[in-house]
Amino acid sequence: SSSVCPCVGLLPTARVSLSLNLQDRREGCTVERGPAGAGRCPGKGTEALWWEEAGAPGGAMNPPPAFVLGPTRKMPPSASAMDFFQLFVPDNVLKNMVVQTNMYAKKFQERFGSDGAWADVTLAEMKAFLGYMISTSISHCESVLSIWSGGFYSNRSLALVMSQARFEKILKYFHVVAFRSSQTTHGLYKVQPFLDLLQNGFDSAFRPSQTQVLHEPLIDEDPVFIATCTERELRKRKKRKFSLWVRQCSSTGFIIQIYVHLKEGGGPDGLDALKNKPQLHSMVARSLCRNAAGKNYIIFTGPSITSLTLFEELEKQEIYCCGLLSSRKSDCTGLPPSMLSNPATPPTRGQHRIKMKGNMSLICWYNKGYFRFLTNAYSPVQQGVIIKRKSGEIPCPLAVEAFAAHLSYICRYDDKYSKYFISHKPNKTWQQVFWFAISIAINNAYILYKMSDAYHVKRYSRAQFGERLVRELLGLEEASPAH
Repeated sequence: SSSVCPCVGLLPTARVSLSLNLQDRREGCTVERGPAGAGRCPGKGTEALWWEEAGAPGGAMNPPPAFVLGPTRKMPPSASAMDFFQLFVPDNVLKNMVVQTNMYAKKFQERFGSDGAWADVTLAEMKAFLGYMISTSISHCESVLSIWSGGFYSNRSLALVMSQARFEKILKYFHVVAFRSSQTTHGLYKVQPFLDLLQNGFDSAFRPSQTQVLHEPLIDEDPVFIATCTERELRKRKKRKFSLWVRQCSSTGFIIQIYVHLKEGGGPDGLDALKNKPQLHSMVARSLCRNAAGKNYIIFTGPSITSLTLFEELEKQEIYCCGLLSSRKSDCTGLPPSMLSNPATPPTRGQHRIKMKGNMSLICWYNKGYFRFLTNAYSPVQQGVIIKRKSGEIPCPLAVEAFAAHLSYICRYDDKYSKYFISHKPNKTWQQVFWFAISIAINNAYILYKMSDAYHVKRYSRAQFGERLVRELLGLEEASPAH
């Protein structure tokens, strides 16, 4: 179930610093060595204080260390969908949900009056409750109550496990953390302990590849809802009070880490500011890379995160980066202005310019438009190629090829898995975050399933895997001998 990361052969630098011998004389100027190996050409202005044109390589690069990616635990061929799901959401987590839900129901009734129809929820009922919610990710129905409706989305075999009235009672009182502790100030206190446990499960169950991507995952809305709702309903639906970011393995699609940024009023750290200020995106990146220090990872970033300051800070932690730059969305502080402006006459497709600052390379590559990349993970003089269906091969620096390859994989992941997010949309922010996190856990469980011996016994698709999990949670199928 484990294998050597297929991307390793493409990554010639990372832990080994880029040791390029810049020519001592370039364009008639004497190059003086500056801090961090940067060059300085007297008489070229302040831009040349740090940045220099890339020269020829000064010798062979040492190969990077091999990364062994895959599950840390070998699952038996008989392992069920529930077995993989419970790598992240085990019974002790579900039992805590039972305790917290019952505590909240008791406190609620003490305050607002007794509820004669309520009885304490059991572990079996909590599993069935989760199963009903997860079923909306397979059927894509707008309301989980459609199961009992008798309409198009009804499912008699599922509806017989629990009455609609009982389900709605559990939904009313459902909690992961019933009460705020006196020390808690975080807005996500009702779901943060669950997110922490989920993170521990991700860390212990999977070894990621060296190459990873920071981004906001695509979360599909229900296509029937999108097609039939009014424009006003659509605008209202898209207003979420949080932003969800992930660090994702670019070789498998496994989501390694989740970060939730809350909109807590109109202050400088609110979601509206996050959309417009690259420095806040850098804060998100630092949070997502907190557990990655010293592991020699290579992180790919979009324009809103890419910045020289952030990349230099992460390099000190042995985290290397390759990011797309945008003069409109990126923090371009410290970058040479001449590389950010477009010349009057466009060059030939595939041509590029490169300037360096120590191990950092700024690449301007032309392909029916200008694309700029900032990287300290790839040698700027190593060549790659972009293959277009109509145009054939287009030459480019290796960093451009790697960025395109890894980002295209994430796009394919989004296309395949984003449609399996739970469709139920509660009003409370903590519940929205909780169901998104459960959806990510199921997608990760399926990725581990596909890398296990169990996949070779019964090759379930993602939809079939979800259906099996729902039936096992509802007790309609035997999970496995272990259960």
